[in-house]
Amino acid sequence: MMETKMTQTRRLLALAAVAAIYTGVSGCASTGELASLKSQIDQASADAAAAKAEAAAASRAAAEARSMAEQANNTANSAMSLSQETDTKIDRMFKKAMYK
Repeated sequence: MMETKMTQTRRLLALAAVAAIYTGVSGCASTGELASLKSQIDQASADAAAAKAEAAAASRAAAEARSMAEQANNTANSAMSLSQETDTKIDRMFKKAMYK
């Protein structure tokens, strides 16, 4: 499940807060505990970077979809305009034929 950038940031901050509290409560942390904590922080940072990359990709895809939708809308508007012009011409031709 994709997490938002804000959720990832909150997760990282919460992890850092837990690390600070843990370090403060335990007094002097051992090298193994610090390494474990650093590993968790590095993983949270990597997760945040991945989420940022996914968000950027989703943003690009949305921009492309919007562009395609605008092109489709322009094409539909052109087709409608042409259809109305053709309808007007047919009506004029019909009326002209009826007067003869």
